[in-house]
Amino acid sequence: MSTLNLGLVLIILGFMLETKMGESMRFELDSGQTKCISEDIRTNAMSVGKYAIVNPHQGSLPHSHKLTVKVSSPYGHSYHIGEDVDSGNFAFTAIENGAYTSCFWAINHQPPVKITIDFVWRTGVAAKDWSQVAKKGQVDTMEFELKKLYDTVTYIHEEMYYLREREEEMQHLNKETNSTMAALSFFSIALCLSVAGLQVWHLKTFFQRKKLL
Repeated sequence: MSTLNLGLVLIILGFMLETKMGESMRFELDSGQTKCISEDIRTNAMSVGKYAIVNPHQGSLPHSHKLTVKVSSPYGHSYHIGEDVDSGNFAFTAIENGAYTSCFWAINHQPPVKITIDFVWRTGVAAKDWSQVAKKGQVDTMEFELKKLYDTVTYIHEEMYYLREREEEMQHLNKETNSTMAALSFFSIALCLSVAGLQVWHLKTFFQRKKLL
């Protein structure tokens, strides 16, 4: 395979892997409504995001097109808060495993309006500023794509370990839940048998007193 073709393959592969680790979307939000988007991020992973309201007309955005944005960790720690904004960005390094959320609140407005939001959220190697890497390293295209692919594969490798840990945690939780349900089932059966025995004893005593037995 020629150097040109190999470079092209590496570029395409790197782009495909990067696309899987980044999330770019456009969604609509009515006045007074809320929309939250979650992203599962492991500890020490870099995450960057950018959002902006799409201008429906030429010129400045109307006052009705404002947002309150909050990015928080699985345990409620805030990483970004924007109030009455039409655009913004955030960047952080995760210190907790789990689902991080970005919530968008559209301000109340009468009459109600519908706003369109562009949102890009990238994590891991997809969040890295590769243009700066290329400038600092002064590398050619092949070396640049190889380094990018190496970091991508490293990130995927770490993600696999993270997912394996999450799977083990879920299996452990399932075992504990099953054990608890088995104990509760046994207790329920024992309680039912005890109640049934008491009822039989009570009826037997009642009929003996009435001299029916």
